[in-house]
Amino acid sequence: MSTIVVVGAGVGGLASAIRLAEAGHTVTVHESAPTLGGKLGRYERDGFLFDTGPSLLTLPQVFADLGLHLDTEALDPVVRHVFPDGSVLDSSSDPDVFRERIADAFGAAAAADWSRFWARAQRIWNASWHSVLQREVSASTLARLSWRVPDLLAIAPGRSLRGLGYRYLRDWRLRMLLDRYATYTGADPRRAPAALAAVPYAELAFGGWYLPGGLGVLAPALSSRCAALGVRIVTSSPVTSITTVAGQVTGVVAAGTFEPADIVVSDVDAATLYRTLLPTPSRLATLSDRSLAGFVMLLGVEGSTPQLAHHTVFFPRNYNAEFNAVFGNPAQGRRARPASHPAIFITRAADSAVHPPGAEAWFVLVNAPRHGTAAGAVDWQRPGLASAYADHLLGVLAARGLDVRDRVRFLETRTPADLAAATAAPGGAIYGTAGGLLRPANRGPVDGLYLVGGSAHPGGGLPMVTLSAKIVADGIGPA
Repeated sequence: MSTIVVVGAGVGGLASAIRLAEAGHTVTVHESAPTLGGKLGRYERDGFLFDTGPSLLTLPQVFADLGLHLDTEALDPVVRHVFPDGSVLDSSSDPDVFRERIADAFGAAAAADWSRFWARAQRIWNASWHSVLQREVSASTLARLSWRVPDLLAIAPGRSLRGLGYRYLRDWRLRMLLDRYATYTGADPRRAPAALAAVPYAELAFGGWYLPGGLGVLAPALSSRCAALGVRIVTSSPVTSITTVAGQVTGVVAAGTFEPADIVVSDVDAATLYRTLLPTPSRLATLSDRSLAGFVMLLGVEGSTPQLAHHTVFFPRNYNAEFNAVFGNPAQGRRARPASHPAIFITRAADSAVHPPGAEAWFVLVNAPRHGTAAGAVDWQRPGLASAYADHLLGVLAARGLDVRDRVRFLETRTPADLAAATAAPGGAIYGTAGGLLRPANRGPVDGLYLVGGSAHPGGGLPMVTLSAKIVADGIGPA
Protein backbone atom coordinates (compact mmCIF):
# COMPACT_ATOMS: atom_id res chain seq x y z
CA MET A 1 0.00 0.00 0.00
CA SER A 2 1.37 3.39 -1.03
CA THR A 3 0.76 6.79 0.53
CA ILE A 4 -0.43 9.00 -2.32
CA VAL A 5 -0.98 12.75 -2.47
CA VAL A 6 -3.15 14.17 -5.25
CA VAL A 7 -2.48 17.83 -6.03
CA GLY A 8 -5.72 19.46 -7.14
CA ALA A 9 -9.36 18.46 -6.76
CA GLY A 10 -10.51 18.91 -10.33
CA VAL A 11 -12.38 16.08 -12.02
CA GLY A 12 -9.10 14.34 -12.94
CA GLY A 13 -7.74 14.59 -9.40
CA LEU A 14 -10.92 13.34 -7.75
CA ALA A 15 -11.34 10.52 -10.28
CA SER A 16 -7.73 9.47 -9.65
CA ALA A 17 -8.31 9.52 -5.90
CA ILE A 18 -11.35 7.26 -6.29
CA ARG A 19 -9.53 4.72 -8.43
CA LEU A 20 -6.45 4.68 -6.22
CA ALA A 21 -8.47 4.32 -3.02
CA GLU A 22 -10.40 1.47 -4.63
CA ALA A 23 -7.03 -0.14 -5.36
CA GLY A 24 -6.17 -0.05 -1.66
CA HIS A 25 -3.89 2.98 -1.41
CA THR A 26 -4.02 5.70 1.24
CA VAL A 27 -4.98 8.89 -0.59
CA THR A 28 -4.99 12.57 0.39
CA VAL A 29 -6.12 15.35 -1.95
CA HIS A 30 -4.88 18.93 -1.49
CA GLU A 31 -6.88 21.67 -3.22
CA SER A 32 -5.83 25.32 -3.19
CA ALA A 33 -9.40 26.62 -3.62
CA PRO A 34 -12.07 26.46 -0.90
CA THR A 35 -14.30 24.40 -3.21
CA LEU A 36 -13.90 21.24 -5.27
CA GLY A 37 -14.26 20.61 -9.00
CA GLY A 38 -11.56 22.81 -10.57
CA LYS A 39 -12.86 24.13 -13.90
CA LEU A 40 -16.20 22.47 -13.15
CA GLY A 41 -17.35 25.77 -11.66
CA ARG A 42 -20.76 27.02 -10.58
CA TYR A 43 -22.22 30.45 -9.96
CA GLU A 44 -25.53 31.49 -8.38
CA ARG A 45 -27.28 34.84 -8.53
CA ASP A 46 -30.87 35.92 -7.94
CA GLY A 47 -32.25 32.41 -8.36
CA PHE A 48 -30.15 31.67 -11.47
CA LEU A 49 -27.59 28.86 -11.42
CA PHE A 50 -24.83 28.66 -14.01
CA ASP A 51 -22.26 26.02 -14.92
CA THR A 52 -19.18 28.13 -15.64
CA GLY A 53 -17.12 25.23 -17.00
CA PRO A 54 -18.11 22.18 -19.05
CA SER A 55 -21.67 22.23 -20.36
CA LEU A 56 -21.95 18.83 -22.08
CA LEU A 57 -21.41 15.32 -20.77
CA THR A 58 -20.27 12.66 -23.24
CA LEU A 59 -19.19 9.03 -22.79
CA PRO A 60 -21.11 8.71 -19.50
CA GLN A 61 -19.90 5.13 -19.17
CA VAL A 62 -16.48 6.33 -18.01
CA PHE A 63 -18.16 7.87 -14.95
CA ALA A 64 -20.11 4.71 -14.23
CA ASP A 65 -16.74 2.98 -13.92
CA LEU A 66 -16.05 5.24 -10.92
CA GLY A 67 -19.08 3.90 -9.07
CA LEU A 68 -21.09 7.06 -9.66
CA HIS A 69 -24.81 6.81 -10.24
CA LEU A 70 -25.63 9.92 -12.23
CA ASP A 71 -29.10 10.95 -13.29
CA THR A 72 -28.46 11.70 -16.96
CA GLU A 73 -30.81 13.14 -19.57
CA ALA A 74 -30.11 12.59 -23.26
CA LEU A 75 -30.08 15.74 -25.38
CA ASP A 76 -31.84 15.90 -28.75
CA PRO A 77 -30.56 17.82 -30.49
CA VAL A 78 -27.09 17.48 -29.05
CA VAL A 79 -26.34 20.87 -30.65
CA ARG A 80 -28.41 23.17 -32.85
CA HIS A 81 -26.28 24.79 -35.57
CA VAL A 82 -27.42 28.11 -37.00
CA PHE A 83 -25.47 29.05 -40.13
CA PRO A 84 -24.91 32.54 -41.56
CA ASP A 85 -27.29 31.88 -44.47
CA GLY A 86 -30.08 31.25 -41.97
CA SER A 87 -30.15 27.46 -42.36
CA VAL A 88 -30.44 25.34 -39.21
CA LEU A 89 -29.18 21.82 -38.56
CA ASP A 90 -29.91 19.84 -35.39
CA SER A 91 -27.36 17.13 -34.64
CA SER A 92 -28.50 13.77 -33.34
CA SER A 93 -26.81 10.81 -31.69
CA ASP A 94 -28.81 8.55 -34.01
CA PRO A 95 -26.76 8.41 -37.25
CA ASP A 96 -29.81 7.66 -39.38
CA VAL A 97 -31.77 10.56 -37.91
CA PHE A 98 -28.82 12.91 -38.39
CA ARG A 99 -28.43 11.89 -42.03
CA GLU A 100 -32.12 12.55 -42.58
CA ARG A 101 -31.79 15.99 -41.00
CA ILE A 102 -28.80 16.78 -43.20
CA ALA A 103 -30.72 15.65 -46.29
CA ASP A 104 -33.71 17.80 -45.34
CA ALA A 105 -31.53 20.86 -44.66
CA PHE A 106 -28.81 20.59 -47.32
CA GLY A 107 -29.87 17.88 -49.77
CA ALA A 108 -29.23 14.21 -50.45
CA ALA A 109 -25.68 14.77 -51.76
CA ALA A 110 -24.63 16.43 -48.50
CA ALA A 111 -26.11 13.55 -46.51
CA ALA A 112 -24.19 11.03 -48.65
CA ASP A 113 -20.99 13.00 -48.09
CA TRP A 114 -21.58 12.93 -44.34
CA SER A 115 -22.09 9.15 -44.46
CA ARG A 116 -18.70 8.71 -46.09
CA PHE A 117 -17.08 11.05 -43.59
CA TRP A 118 -18.84 9.25 -40.72
CA ALA A 119 -17.35 5.91 -41.78
CA ARG A 120 -13.89 7.50 -41.72
CA ALA A 121 -14.55 9.13 -38.33
CA GLN A 122 -15.58 5.76 -36.93
CA ARG A 123 -12.28 4.24 -38.10
CA ILE A 124 -10.40 7.12 -36.49
CA TRP A 125 -12.32 6.68 -33.24
CA ASN A 126 -11.73 2.92 -33.14
CA ALA A 127 -8.01 3.35 -33.81
CA SER A 128 -7.68 6.11 -31.21
CA TRP A 129 -9.68 4.23 -28.59
CA HIS A 130 -7.60 1.10 -29.09
CA SER A 131 -4.15 2.62 -29.32
CA VAL A 132 -4.19 6.04 -27.64
CA LEU A 133 -7.05 7.02 -25.35
CA GLN A 134 -6.71 4.23 -22.78
CA ARG A 135 -2.95 3.89 -22.48
CA GLU A 136 0.12 5.91 -21.68
CA VAL A 137 1.53 7.78 -24.65
CA SER A 138 4.59 9.98 -24.91
CA ALA A 139 6.90 11.22 -27.64
CA SER A 140 9.10 8.17 -27.18
CA THR A 141 6.27 5.63 -27.16
CA LEU A 142 3.95 7.01 -29.84
CA ALA A 143 6.11 5.77 -32.69
CA ARG A 144 6.34 2.33 -31.09
CA LEU A 145 2.61 1.81 -30.67
CA SER A 146 1.31 -1.41 -32.16
CA TRP A 147 -0.65 0.39 -34.89
CA ARG A 148 -2.27 -1.83 -37.43
CA VAL A 149 -1.71 -0.43 -40.90
CA PRO A 150 -5.44 0.28 -41.45
CA ASP A 151 -5.53 2.14 -38.12
CA LEU A 152 -2.52 4.24 -39.04
CA LEU A 153 -4.05 5.10 -42.40
CA ALA A 154 -7.36 5.92 -40.73
CA ILE A 155 -5.96 8.70 -38.53
CA ALA A 156 -4.44 10.38 -41.62
CA PRO A 157 -1.08 11.46 -40.16
CA GLY A 158 -0.01 14.77 -41.66
CA ARG A 159 -3.54 15.83 -42.64
CA SER A 160 -5.43 18.56 -40.77
CA LEU A 161 -9.01 18.38 -39.59
CA ARG A 162 -9.80 21.14 -42.10
CA GLY A 163 -8.17 19.06 -44.83
CA LEU A 164 -10.22 16.02 -43.86
CA GLY A 165 -13.37 18.11 -44.12
CA TYR A 166 -12.46 19.26 -47.63
CA ARG A 167 -11.67 15.65 -48.54
CA TYR A 168 -15.18 14.40 -47.69
CA LEU A 169 -17.63 17.29 -47.35
CA ARG A 170 -18.62 19.46 -50.29
CA ASP A 171 -21.19 21.51 -48.39
CA TRP A 172 -19.50 24.48 -46.73
CA ARG A 173 -21.86 24.30 -43.75
CA LEU A 174 -20.86 20.74 -42.91
CA ARG A 175 -17.20 21.77 -43.17
CA MET A 176 -17.94 24.65 -40.80
CA LEU A 177 -19.63 22.26 -38.38
CA LEU A 178 -16.58 19.97 -38.44
CA ASP A 179 -14.14 22.86 -37.94
CA ARG A 180 -15.77 23.72 -34.63
CA TYR A 181 -14.69 20.43 -33.11
CA ALA A 182 -11.04 21.51 -33.27
CA THR A 183 -11.91 24.25 -30.81
CA TYR A 184 -13.10 21.55 -28.37
CA THR A 185 -9.39 20.92 -27.83
CA GLY A 186 -8.40 24.57 -28.07
CA ALA A 187 -6.90 24.17 -31.54
CA ASP A 188 -7.10 25.83 -34.96
CA PRO A 189 -8.81 23.43 -37.44
CA ARG A 190 -6.36 24.52 -40.12
CA ARG A 191 -3.53 23.05 -38.03
CA ALA A 192 -5.28 20.49 -35.81
CA PRO A 193 -4.70 16.85 -36.80
CA ALA A 194 -7.34 14.91 -38.69
CA ALA A 195 -7.40 12.48 -35.76
CA LEU A 196 -9.67 14.98 -34.00
CA ALA A 197 -12.52 13.65 -36.13
CA ALA A 198 -12.80 11.23 -33.21
CA VAL A 199 -14.32 14.10 -31.19
CA PRO A 200 -17.54 14.52 -33.19
CA TYR A 201 -17.77 10.77 -33.52
CA ALA A 202 -17.68 10.31 -29.73
CA GLU A 203 -20.23 13.08 -29.20
CA LEU A 204 -22.69 11.94 -31.83
CA ALA A 205 -22.23 8.16 -31.63
CA PHE A 206 -22.51 7.93 -27.84
CA GLY A 207 -24.75 10.93 -27.27
CA GLY A 208 -24.66 14.22 -25.42
CA TRP A 209 -26.07 14.29 -21.92
CA TYR A 210 -27.22 16.74 -19.27
CA LEU A 211 -27.23 16.30 -15.49
CA PRO A 212 -30.35 17.78 -13.86
CA GLY A 213 -29.28 20.69 -11.71
CA GLY A 214 -26.34 21.34 -14.04
CA LEU A 215 -23.05 19.58 -14.65
CA GLY A 216 -21.74 21.11 -11.43
CA VAL A 217 -23.49 18.29 -9.55
CA LEU A 218 -20.66 16.06 -10.75
CA ALA A 219 -18.23 17.61 -8.24
CA PRO A 220 -20.22 16.68 -5.10
CA ALA A 221 -20.89 13.24 -6.57
CA LEU A 222 -17.13 12.67 -6.95
CA SER A 223 -16.52 14.12 -3.48
CA SER A 224 -19.09 11.82 -1.89
CA ARG A 225 -17.54 8.81 -3.59
CA CYS A 226 -14.13 9.87 -2.27
CA ALA A 227 -15.53 10.20 1.26
CA ALA A 228 -17.09 6.73 1.08
CA LEU A 229 -13.69 5.30 0.15
CA GLY A 230 -11.84 7.08 2.97
CA VAL A 231 -10.05 9.65 0.80
CA ARG A 232 -8.91 12.66 2.82
CA ILE A 233 -9.61 15.97 1.06
CA VAL A 234 -8.05 19.21 2.29
CA THR A 235 -9.34 22.45 0.76
CA SER A 236 -7.71 25.90 0.93
CA SER A 237 -4.43 24.01 0.98
CA PRO A 238 -2.19 25.16 -1.88
CA VAL A 239 0.73 22.91 -2.77
CA THR A 240 3.80 25.07 -3.41
CA SER A 241 6.35 22.37 -4.25
CA ILE A 242 6.86 18.67 -4.90
CA THR A 243 9.89 17.32 -3.09
CA THR A 244 12.29 14.70 -4.40
CA VAL A 245 15.45 12.90 -3.36
CA ALA A 246 17.71 11.17 -5.88
CA GLY A 247 15.06 11.25 -8.60
CA GLN A 248 12.27 9.90 -6.40
CA VAL A 249 9.22 11.74 -5.11
CA THR A 250 9.24 12.16 -1.33
CA GLY A 251 6.21 14.35 -0.75
CA VAL A 252 4.73 17.82 -1.12
CA VAL A 253 4.74 21.12 0.71
CA ALA A 254 1.09 22.05 1.25
CA ALA A 255 0.01 25.23 3.08
CA GLY A 256 3.60 25.55 4.31
CA THR A 257 3.78 22.05 5.78
CA PHE A 258 5.72 19.08 4.41
CA GLU A 259 3.59 15.98 3.83
CA PRO A 260 5.45 12.77 2.92
CA ALA A 261 4.22 10.64 0.04
CA ASP A 262 5.42 7.63 -1.93
CA ILE A 263 3.55 8.86 -5.03
CA VAL A 264 2.27 12.28 -6.13
CA VAL A 265 -0.47 12.71 -8.73
CA SER A 266 -0.59 16.24 -10.16
CA ASP A 267 -3.92 17.59 -11.37
CA VAL A 268 -2.56 21.08 -12.00
CA ASP A 269 -1.74 22.39 -15.45
CA ALA A 270 1.46 20.80 -16.73
CA ALA A 271 2.97 24.25 -17.33
CA THR A 272 2.39 25.19 -13.69
CA LEU A 273 3.80 21.87 -12.55
CA TYR A 274 7.01 22.17 -14.53
CA ARG A 275 7.43 25.90 -13.94
CA THR A 276 6.65 26.10 -10.22
CA LEU A 277 5.99 22.87 -8.35
CA LEU A 278 8.83 20.84 -9.86
CA PRO A 279 10.88 23.16 -12.08
CA THR A 280 11.80 21.15 -15.18
CA PRO A 281 12.95 23.42 -18.04
CA SER A 282 13.22 20.60 -20.57
CA ARG A 283 9.56 19.64 -20.08
CA LEU A 284 8.40 23.24 -19.89
CA ALA A 285 10.00 24.06 -23.24
CA THR A 286 7.64 21.65 -25.02
CA LEU A 287 4.48 23.36 -23.72
CA SER A 288 4.62 26.63 -25.66
CA ASP A 289 1.66 25.83 -27.97
CA ARG A 290 -1.11 26.84 -25.57
CA SER A 291 -4.76 26.16 -26.26
CA LEU A 292 -7.51 28.69 -26.82
CA ALA A 293 -9.19 30.41 -23.95
CA GLY A 294 -12.80 31.49 -23.77
CA PHE A 295 -14.78 34.65 -23.08
CA VAL A 296 -18.00 33.95 -21.18
CA MET A 297 -21.17 35.89 -20.53
CA LEU A 298 -23.62 34.79 -17.83
CA LEU A 299 -27.04 36.21 -18.61
CA GLY A 300 -30.25 36.24 -16.64
CA VAL A 301 -32.84 36.56 -19.43
CA GLU A 302 -36.54 37.41 -19.09
CA GLY A 303 -39.09 35.24 -20.86
CA SER A 304 -38.53 32.19 -23.03
CA THR A 305 -36.54 31.66 -26.22
CA PRO A 306 -38.02 28.68 -28.10
CA GLN A 307 -35.60 29.02 -31.04
CA LEU A 308 -32.76 27.92 -28.74
CA ALA A 309 -32.02 24.26 -28.06
CA HIS A 310 -30.12 23.21 -24.94
CA HIS A 311 -26.94 23.98 -26.91
CA THR A 312 -27.05 26.35 -29.90
CA VAL A 313 -24.13 27.68 -31.93
CA PHE A 314 -24.42 30.70 -34.23
CA PHE A 315 -21.71 30.59 -36.89
CA PRO A 316 -20.03 33.65 -38.42
CA ARG A 317 -19.82 34.38 -42.14
CA ASN A 318 -16.03 34.19 -42.07
CA TYR A 319 -14.75 31.47 -39.71
CA ASN A 320 -11.16 31.98 -40.87
CA ALA A 321 -11.30 35.60 -39.68
CA GLU A 322 -12.14 34.35 -36.21
CA PHE A 323 -9.20 31.96 -36.15
CA ASN A 324 -6.87 34.63 -37.52
CA ALA A 325 -7.95 36.93 -34.70
CA VAL A 326 -7.86 34.63 -31.69
CA PHE A 327 -4.66 32.80 -32.61
CA GLY A 328 -2.89 35.75 -34.23
CA ASN A 329 0.39 35.17 -36.04
CA PRO A 330 3.25 36.60 -33.98
CA ALA A 331 5.78 35.38 -36.56
CA GLN A 332 4.15 37.71 -39.10
CA GLY A 333 3.61 40.54 -36.64
CA ARG A 334 -0.13 39.90 -36.15
CA ARG A 335 -1.16 40.07 -32.53
CA ALA A 336 -4.04 38.03 -31.19
CA ARG A 337 -7.23 39.97 -30.51
CA PRO A 338 -10.86 39.33 -29.62
CA ALA A 339 -12.74 38.26 -32.74
CA SER A 340 -15.20 40.83 -34.06
CA HIS A 341 -17.65 38.24 -35.39
CA PRO A 342 -17.00 34.90 -33.66
CA ALA A 343 -19.04 31.75 -33.46
CA ILE A 344 -21.31 32.17 -30.42
CA PHE A 345 -22.19 29.13 -28.35
CA ILE A 346 -25.20 29.36 -26.02
CA THR A 347 -26.18 26.87 -23.35
CA ARG A 348 -29.72 27.33 -22.10
CA ALA A 349 -31.13 24.52 -19.99
CA ALA A 350 -34.89 24.10 -19.71
CA ASP A 351 -34.26 22.72 -16.20
CA SER A 352 -36.37 24.69 -13.68
CA ALA A 353 -33.69 24.08 -11.06
CA VAL A 354 -31.31 26.53 -12.75
CA HIS A 355 -33.55 29.57 -13.25
CA PRO A 356 -36.55 31.25 -11.63
CA PRO A 357 -40.01 31.04 -13.25
CA GLY A 358 -40.44 33.15 -16.36
CA ALA A 359 -36.72 33.47 -17.07
CA GLU A 360 -33.72 31.62 -18.51
CA ALA A 361 -30.08 31.24 -17.50
CA TRP A 362 -27.77 31.64 -20.48
CA PHE A 363 -24.12 30.61 -20.58
CA VAL A 364 -22.63 32.28 -23.65
CA LEU A 365 -19.14 31.30 -24.82
CA VAL A 366 -16.88 32.52 -27.60
CA ASN A 367 -13.34 31.50 -28.44
CA ALA A 368 -10.81 34.00 -27.16
CA PRO A 369 -7.05 34.52 -26.96
CA ARG A 370 -5.48 33.58 -23.65
CA HIS A 371 -4.67 36.28 -21.10
CA GLY A 372 -1.23 37.91 -21.15
CA THR A 373 0.95 40.53 -22.73
CA ALA A 374 2.67 38.40 -25.39
CA ALA A 375 1.75 38.77 -29.06
CA GLY A 376 -0.39 35.62 -28.93
CA ALA A 377 -2.40 36.86 -25.96
CA VAL A 378 -4.66 39.72 -24.86
CA ASP A 379 -4.57 41.70 -21.63
CA TRP A 380 -8.09 40.88 -20.48
CA GLN A 381 -7.61 43.03 -17.37
CA ARG A 382 -7.49 46.19 -19.46
CA PRO A 383 -10.16 48.49 -17.99
CA GLY A 384 -13.43 48.39 -19.88
CA LEU A 385 -12.44 45.63 -22.31
CA ALA A 386 -14.69 42.88 -20.91
CA SER A 387 -17.81 45.03 -20.67
CA ALA A 388 -17.28 46.57 -24.10
CA TYR A 389 -16.77 43.16 -25.70
CA ALA A 390 -19.88 41.79 -23.99
CA ASP A 391 -21.96 44.67 -25.36
CA HIS A 392 -20.47 44.05 -28.80
CA LEU A 393 -21.36 40.35 -28.69
CA LEU A 394 -24.97 41.11 -27.77
CA GLY A 395 -25.06 43.30 -30.86
CA VAL A 396 -23.60 40.48 -32.96
CA LEU A 397 -26.30 38.14 -31.66
CA ALA A 398 -28.95 40.71 -32.54
CA ALA A 399 -27.60 40.94 -36.09
CA ARG A 400 -27.91 37.16 -36.32
CA GLY A 401 -31.58 37.27 -35.40
CA LEU A 402 -31.47 36.87 -31.62
CA ASP A 403 -31.82 40.29 -29.98
CA VAL A 404 -32.31 39.93 -26.22
CA ARG A 405 -30.83 43.25 -25.12
CA ASP A 406 -34.18 44.44 -23.74
CA ARG A 407 -34.71 41.13 -21.89
CA VAL A 408 -31.45 40.94 -19.93
CA ARG A 409 -31.93 41.18 -16.14
CA PHE A 410 -28.19 41.06 -15.56
CA LEU A 411 -24.98 40.26 -17.39
CA GLU A 412 -21.70 39.11 -15.87
CA THR A 413 -18.51 38.23 -17.69
CA ARG A 414 -15.77 35.66 -17.11
CA THR A 415 -12.57 36.38 -19.00
CA PRO A 416 -9.47 34.23 -19.53
CA ALA A 417 -7.84 36.31 -16.76
CA ASP A 418 -10.62 35.25 -14.40
CA LEU A 419 -10.17 31.57 -15.28
CA ALA A 420 -6.41 31.87 -14.79
CA ALA A 421 -6.92 33.35 -11.33
CA ALA A 422 -9.56 30.81 -10.30
CA THR A 423 -7.93 27.60 -11.55
CA ALA A 424 -4.21 28.40 -12.02
CA ALA A 425 -4.57 27.61 -15.74
CA PRO A 426 -1.78 29.69 -17.31
CA GLY A 427 -3.35 32.50 -19.32
CA GLY A 428 -6.76 30.94 -18.83
CA ALA A 429 -6.02 28.39 -21.57
CA ILE A 430 -8.85 25.90 -21.24
CA TYR A 431 -7.06 22.76 -22.42
CA GLY A 432 -3.38 23.34 -21.61
CA THR A 433 -1.38 22.48 -24.71
CA ALA A 434 -3.37 22.84 -27.95
CA GLY A 435 -4.96 19.70 -29.39
CA GLY A 436 -3.43 16.67 -30.96
CA LEU A 437 -2.45 13.14 -30.08
CA LEU A 438 0.61 14.18 -28.11
CA ARG A 439 0.22 16.01 -24.82
CA PRO A 440 2.37 15.92 -21.68
CA ALA A 441 2.88 12.32 -20.61
CA ASN A 442 1.04 10.87 -17.63
CA ARG A 443 4.34 9.73 -16.10
CA GLY A 444 6.56 12.55 -14.82
CA PRO A 445 10.33 12.98 -15.06
CA VAL A 446 10.96 11.59 -11.54
CA ASP A 447 9.88 8.27 -10.09
CA GLY A 448 6.54 8.41 -8.35
CA LEU A 449 5.18 11.49 -10.17
CA TYR A 450 2.10 11.20 -12.40
CA LEU A 451 0.09 13.76 -14.35
CA VAL A 452 -3.68 13.76 -14.71
CA GLY A 453 -6.22 16.24 -16.05
CA GLY A 454 -6.93 18.23 -19.17
CA SER A 455 -3.37 19.41 -19.79
CA ALA A 456 -2.05 15.83 -19.80
CA HIS A 457 -2.70 12.87 -22.07
CA PRO A 458 -5.29 12.13 -23.50
CA GLY A 459 -6.57 15.73 -23.30
CA GLY A 460 -9.34 18.03 -22.14
CA GLY A 461 -13.04 17.51 -21.70
CA LEU A 462 -14.79 15.53 -18.97
CA PRO A 463 -14.44 12.03 -20.49
CA MET A 464 -10.79 12.49 -21.50
CA VAL A 465 -9.87 13.84 -18.08
CA THR A 466 -11.58 10.85 -16.49
CA LEU A 467 -9.75 8.47 -18.82
CA SER A 468 -6.46 10.11 -17.78
CA ALA A 469 -7.29 9.11 -14.20
CA LYS A 470 -7.72 5.50 -15.31
CA ILE A 471 -4.39 5.58 -17.14
CA VAL A 472 -2.66 6.94 -14.04
CA ALA A 473 -4.29 4.44 -11.70
CA ASP A 474 -3.40 1.57 -14.03
CA GLY A 475 0.21 2.82 -14.16
CA ILE A 476 0.45 2.93 -10.36
CA GLY A 477 -1.27 -0.41 -9.90
CA PRO A 478 -2.91 -2.00 -6.87
CA ALA A 479 -1.62 -1.74 -3.32
